[in-house]
Amino acid sequence: MDNELEKLKHLLQHWVEHTEEHNEKYLEWVDKIKDLRPDVAETLLKAVKKFRKGEELLKEAADMLGS
Repeated sequence: MDNELEKLKHLLQHWVEHTEEHNEKYLEWVDKIKDLRPDVAETLLKAVKKFRKGEELLKEAADMLGS
């Protein structure tokens, strides 16, 4: 069981980093299209806010495991 918890701690760290990288890319695209398609840019921004909430929850889970 301890081995699985260690694996989960590692995965949580990876998932947080991965999500952060994706959010950076989403924001780059928001900047690229904001003048052409402000509606799409706004929707992407809404998605980023939700993904950031997910990041917070992943970090919270990692903290609970002592990461």
